[in-house]
Amino acid sequence: MPVAPSGATRTGEGAAVSRRVPLPLLVVGLCVALPLSLACGAGIGASGVSWGEALRCLWAGLTGGAIAPDEVASYTIVWELRFPRAVLAAVVGAGLAAIGLAVQAMVRNALADPFVLGISSGAAVGANAVIIFGVFGALGVWALSTAAFLSALLAMVLVYSIARTARGLTPLRLVLTGTAMYYGFSAVTTFMVFAAERGEAARSAMMWLLGSLGGASWSSVPIAAGAVLGGLVHLGWSARRLNALAMGDETAAALGVDPGRLRKELFLVSAAVTGAVVAVSGAIGFVGLMVPHAARMLIGADHRRLLAVAPLAGAVLLVWVDILSRVVLAPAELPVGVLTAAVGVPCFVLLMRRRTYTFGGV
Repeated sequence: MPVAPSGATRTGEGAAVSRRVPLPLLVVGLCVALPLSLACGAGIGASGVSWGEALRCLWAGLTGGAIAPDEVASYTIVWELRFPRAVLAAVVGAGLAAIGLAVQAMVRNALADPFVLGISSGAAVGANAVIIFGVFGALGVWALSTAAFLSALLAMVLVYSIARTARGLTPLRLVLTGTAMYYGFSAVTTFMVFAAERGEAARSAMMWLLGSLGGASWSSVPIAAGAVLGGLVHLGWSARRLNALAMGDETAAALGVDPGRLRKELFLVSAAVTGAVVAVSGAIGFVGLMVPHAARMLIGADHRRLLAVAPLAGAVLLVWVDILSRVVLAPAELPVGVLTAAVGVPCFVLLMRRRTYTFGGV
């Protein structure tokens, strides 16, 4: 039996919104904006590399071409530092936006985001253990990502074990358990920061907790990109079921969807993707909360349409936020999470003031 899009609200507002911006036009616009944004991410910075040099170095890196001897330093800055950072920002932004959609459907809560499950704060425990105490030091550059991902998986197991009952996972228990574990893990990380003997280690830990792409490299892109791509494929395959789940468990069951099984799938996918992106970028907030709502405002609440727009929008947004984090106080760097909050709060207030927008589309 076909599943009706959850964008068909009682008032019809979702349908009106979805007609406001044609989906193909929006997708094409974002597909054009993303590579342009990546090029800007490679060309904009505080090091003084001119646009011409940056574009030549970027083209040489993409095509394997040669560069002049006097541009070796510029090539290193553009291809080894800026561009992988821009690519990683796009991957993380796409992942957070997509998982934001999944979590909001999973718990049927318009305020939910990828961090409501407590996975991000769990990852922070492992990351801080590396930064402050040198845990997993033998792994070298992989120590931080490995520790953050393993602690995120441990947090996932704890949340799942506590929230699960004989009747399966319920939205309320999942939200309450994730929130409680978030505060618990946050207390552990705060204690670790205060217990740090070196001030620089504490500063690095706080930078990571607020979100930073300063440690990006080509080696950190494949794992995060693979996790995000796998999550997007699963969510795209489950889009119709997400529409049903967003309308409530009884409606989903009547439409032939097992809400308990789907919620387990979404929990595992959300935890894996969140753990992977948080391991390489820290805890970047507001992207997973704001981008899904902004996409719904433009095209309605059908997850088939949302999954074509939200990841692209999240990718473009985070690339530009990362650019701003590097240039606003150059040569110093702002945590990315500070700027996403600075952008997200006023946007969220504007959404709340719009009478034609129903949060969550229901």
